[in-house]
Amino acid sequence: MADAADSKSAAGNSVRVRLPLPAPRGTCETSTARPSAWTLDDFDYDLPAELIAQTPAPRRTGSRLLHVDAAKLDDLCFADFPRFLGNDDLLVFNDTRVINARIRGRKPTGGDVEMLVERVSGPDAALVQLKASHPPRAGGTIELAAGARATVIARDGRFFRLRFEGVDDLSRWLEQHGEVPLPPYITHTPDSADAERYQTVYGRHPGAVAAPTAGLHFDRAMLDALAARGIATAYITLHVGAGTFQPVQSRVIAEHRMHSERYSIAPDTVNAVVRARARGGRVIAVGTTSLRALEAAASDDGTLRAGTNETALFITPGYRFRIVDRLLTNFHLPKSTLLMLVSAFGGHEAIRGAYAHAISQRYRFMSYGDAMLLERENR
Repeated sequence: MADAADSKSAAGNSVRVRLPLPAPRGTCETSTARPSAWTLDDFDYDLPAELIAQTPAPRRTGSRLLHVDAAKLDDLCFADFPRFLGNDDLLVFNDTRVINARIRGRKPTGGDVEMLVERVSGPDAALVQLKASHPPRAGGTIELAAGARATVIARDGRFFRLRFEGVDDLSRWLEQHGEVPLPPYITHTPDSADAERYQTVYGRHPGAVAAPTAGLHFDRAMLDALAARGIATAYITLHVGAGTFQPVQSRVIAEHRMHSERYSIAPDTVNAVVRARARGGRVIAVGTTSLRALEAAASDDGTLRAGTNETALFITPGYRFRIVDRLLTNFHLPKSTLLMLVSAFGGHEAIRGAYAHAISQRYRFMSYGDAMLLERENR
């Protein structure tokens, strides 16, 4: 969801889909929400494969930044981001850490098995995506590294429930024997550079299988400089799951059922939002995961609730935002739920125009790509 990773791209040299150009100025076309009528075609665009970033910028703050305020677009550097912040504003980050969630093994018959952990559910148990020529049935086993073995307990929709043998602590075992779970559109084998750069500098709660990628642009020096200016910061924790890689299956958007993710919001974060509102500041979500957690925990009157919960919130155009005033995010794949979310936030026509501009200006897309700062439509 990963700003976490998006759904899989089409094969070939380009994602061959359509991006209708924004309406010329002076026409009557608007971005009025049609919540029951939106289809996948409304979120298509043509993404050249070479614009999908395969490696991060040499420096975290060295990426580009596109500021989108309705039809007004400004091409900037991410180092310019602090100048958009006032002393009354609040930045909200997702402090999850990515675990080494990709596992490789073999069936007793010799067939290769690749697994992506969705969620560690106990010291020797996990919910996983599983890819094999013939997925094992309940009771089937998979041989793993270091003499470990996984047994299939049951199938749960797209996922499999596994029990691990020869593993005292699954989270620790994954750190030693798992791989960095790079998104499917990044094609190289993970290396030591990915172990560092596919992780935010402030992540502290392991559990995600995809990075909250808007946060990858911040380095410690920028965070320290913001703190020195007195810019308030707060944190939520949302562990991005493997479900974020799943494409939307329904042509009619309203028929799609969003995957569920677990999040936690501390009382300190609720208090920080209340204080920012009281002083007239703006709440700026760093990444779609931060936004999703904040909005999921908000009541209809805009009251933010602390606690730990699951959310299957699916944000599409027409959604009424209750907490977040600005959104920092990366560029997302065609037809993805993340593109639908940013279209809801910034306005459908504004996002179409911004993406057309970004492609023409050769911005870098996806997890290791450039950033956008979005102003909320109808704010």
